[in-house]
Amino acid sequence: MATPDENVSTPDDPPAIPRPGRVLAIDPGMKRIGLALSDPTQTIAQPLATLSRRAGKRFPLLSLKTHLDEHQPVGIVVGLPIAPDGTEDERAKSARALGAMLNTKTELPIAFWDERMTTARALSAVRDLGGHVRGRKAEVDRLAATVLLQAFLDSRNR
Repeated sequence: MATPDENVSTPDDPPAIPRPGRVLAIDPGMKRIGLALSDPTQTIAQPLATLSRRAGKRFPLLSLKTHLDEHQPVGIVVGLPIAPDGTEDERAKSARALGAMLNTKTELPIAFWDERMTTARALSAVRDLGGHVRGRKAEVDRLAATVLLQAFLDSRNR
């Protein structure tokens, strides 16, 4: 079995997620966690679910496990909230800690992907389609995870 650090990518390392197989993306937030899933060929991302986290509580690992058991992903992409100036702040450190914990608990390879602007792009897409975001935050979080995962997949399929 690999050590957690061998499967956790840094911004300079290539992701250690194998092909083919489904990839799960996690867009971590303080209240809601958006999930997205790729197809087995790692070409298309689609929204999966939104998990809830109560303030000050741990990541809802049991809720995530249900999705892991059902979809059997070959790896996980965790959104990394990079600051606008390109540095990593406390939120990024928290995302990296989440990735390390997920690698330990699931033994799946973890890749991090810059999540800057994913929520803004998801909100823009909803508005462009004539939708409203009021009262639909869970859907927006799923869409943000989908945008994140699609960018990751596209970068690997160039």
